[in-house]
Amino acid sequence: EWSLFDPMTPGSLTENARERTKIAIYESPTNPTLKVCDIAAVATAAKSLGIRTVFDNTFASPALQNPLALGVDVVVHSTTKYLGGHSDITGGALVTNDEAISAAAFNWLINSGASPSPFECWLTHRGIKTLGIRMERHCSNAQAIAEFLVKHPRVQRVNYPGLSTHPGHELAARQMRGFGGMMSAIFDSVETAQRLVGTLKVWTFAPSLGGVESLIGYPARMSHAGLTPEERAAAGIPDALLRLSVGIEDPSDLIEDLESALR
Repeated sequence: EWSLFDPMTPGSLTENARERTKIAIYESPTNPTLKVCDIAAVATAAKSLGIRTVFDNTFASPALQNPLALGVDVVVHSTTKYLGGHSDITGGALVTNDEAISAAAFNWLINSGASPSPFECWLTHRGIKTLGIRMERHCSNAQAIAEFLVKHPRVQRVNYPGLSTHPGHELAARQMRGFGGMMSAIFDSVETAQRLVGTLKVWTFAPSLGGVESLIGYPARMSHAGLTPEERAAAGIPDALLRLSVGIEDPSDLIEDLESALR
């Protein structure tokens, strides 16, 4: 049994929580619209209702954002993404400073066998060693690309918290140490978006994110293909939207590739 709430709207959790609601799950920035919510405000509202909070921090990684310090009970990561950083593992992590939750989660892991292989654990540890420096480059590259795209005549909108025009820019600056490597852009037509993904040379058309290489995805045909066009549009995901996972390549190469594909 579940119900929806909007983390961006103050009071939404209180209005939509039910008597049996036990957990509130949310994320910031959101996928793929890059909206930013007040993490601490949601955690505070949940505590007043006796609800535990679970926060997906995959987009930001621990290098940029620490939800536990903002009052969240449990943080989850897809270690496949930024923590591993090289698109060569499949894994996840659950992080908490609550001993009771930690013990229950560990007991479940033992009994379910939901454990990665030793080699994947080694690869994850290897990736974490360079997480900080990689995130710095992801952030600087993403900022440069967002500033390029926002000025392009074929781009209607760029969703990136690092832009001063982003509605959540100031909030992101307060609760993050960088604006991340993820963004999305809405192009002037579906045809432009589809032609772009078929023309790029440096960027790879693929559904994952968070690796050293730059990836571009098409939510309308990938992650959100199960929704109707009307449902996607209502969620801020029109069919001309592409999601960009900006890697650590030379930013001039990435921008040149986008510029060439948009001609």
